[in-house]
Amino acid sequence: MMRDSHLTHHAPWIKKMLMSEPTTSSPILEMRGITKRFPGVLANDHADLELYPGEVLALLGENGAGKTTLMNVLVGLYRPDEGEIFVHGQRVEIHSPRDAAALGIGMVHQNFMLVPTMTVAENIVLGMSNLPFVPRMAEIARRIRAISQRYNLEVDPNAYIWQLSVGEQQRVEILKLLYRGAEILILDEPTAVLTPQESHELGRILKRMTDEGKSAVFITHKMEEVMEFSQWVRVMRAGRVVAVKKTAETNPQELARLMVGREVLFRLEKNVCTPGDVVLELRDVHAENDKGLPALRGVSFTIHGGEILGIAGVAGNGQRELVEVITGLRKATRGKVLINGEDRTNKPPLDIIRSGVSHIPADRIGMGAVADMAVADNIAMKGYRQPPLTDHGILHPRRILELAQRMITAFRIATPTPQTHIKFLSGGNIQKVILAREIEACAGLLVAAYPSRGLDVGATEAVRRRLLEQRDAGRAVLLVSEDLEELLTIADRIAVLFEGRVMGILPAATADIETLGLMMAGAQEVGE
Repeated sequence: MMRDSHLTHHAPWIKKMLMSEPTTSSPILEMRGITKRFPGVLANDHADLELYPGEVLALLGENGAGKTTLMNVLVGLYRPDEGEIFVHGQRVEIHSPRDAAALGIGMVHQNFMLVPTMTVAENIVLGMSNLPFVPRMAEIARRIRAISQRYNLEVDPNAYIWQLSVGEQQRVEILKLLYRGAEILILDEPTAVLTPQESHELGRILKRMTDEGKSAVFITHKMEEVMEFSQWVRVMRAGRVVAVKKTAETNPQELARLMVGREVLFRLEKNVCTPGDVVLELRDVHAENDKGLPALRGVSFTIHGGEILGIAGVAGNGQRELVEVITGLRKATRGKVLINGEDRTNKPPLDIIRSGVSHIPADRIGMGAVADMAVADNIAMKGYRQPPLTDHGILHPRRILELAQRMITAFRIATPTPQTHIKFLSGGNIQKVILAREIEACAGLLVAAYPSRGLDVGATEAVRRRLLEQRDAGRAVLLVSEDLEELLTIADRIAVLFEGRVMGILPAATADIETLGLMMAGAQEVGE
């Protein structure tokens, strides 16, 4: 089968971009004519996919293009309305993730498939059919430690999932695949919480796996990863595969244009920083994590109005606790948090909100949105207490709807209607809803934790522009990100956290990725 044979119904200009299949082998995986519908949404529209032995295939597309849905069909989380799946040339029926695992298919999901009240080890072996009635958990934990050390994915096998940061939970998902020996790996934004060095290490891991004949589908919005990790690229738009390119014969600019239908700026021009008064000040702040262990150890810094302070660090080094202490979601055990000069240490979240603080949380599903509420209601959650959405305690549905429609347009949120439950949106569009709500409500300080995680290149560009607009409007922005390119692009200063301490604060204009990476690993400390 030729790689472009399924695209004959598309325009001729698309066919010209397509490359012929490798001549060395047959596909290890084929998905033919996959169609999947949800209420008001055609997520996959006769989508095709081919994967060859020893190949890393990058799957690109805007948020809502159907990438994750197509992969969820492959791992048995969804049943396709139409289409067929072939593994090693044999037609298969995949009714559940267990069926997929039996075929050697495993997926690291963007929204983690973990049980919070169970340990790391229990989650990794959950559902495995070849375990004894009483699993030998000590032996399982020993093997997990060995794998985690081998692949530089350190995590405590005995820790409960609810005690872990988002980044640590991502590591558990990757370890689950490695532990179970999957032959076809589906990775949905796997490097979102890794340092540059760890991302390169993941590339080496993928190379080692593909050398053994394993294959991977790599969903990412980071163009440098597409170019580094993959051999082939498939671009999806509106549920269909619209282009297939050999990685060595394309470039990030072309791929971004194919995704969003326009030129995308990878570096934004920003105005000179003109700091105003101090909006946020932390003085020797200490805090504990969910295990009762020290998470912040004497953190001190200031952020001025008209400034973006970036926070860099490997997941699990205090970023979550820092954000929660500032926003009133976690108690500081020592130190002071001052907002506009007023002591707000350990004040309840509502008091922090009334101080003009907006919060884009790292956990968009668990903390940032209510899955069973409409898009419009999620957008209104920050402003429903005061006019114009409410008068004298009476909500005005028409005004809520008007606000929602304005935000949907401004942030290009792909939703059938404002009344659609947010759980039916893609992960990237859920993130856009949260961004719209928090940026609209910001009245002084915007605390943004990984705001562009999981967004396509066009949406990422828009988010970064929005953050710069907040800065230029005189607001203070605390930007937590593990994307060093993002921090170098839009931050004015960058503070690096390692094991709960500030390793240094550097001007973004003079910082470089190598120095920041060494600081993130605790190997270098730099004075401001």
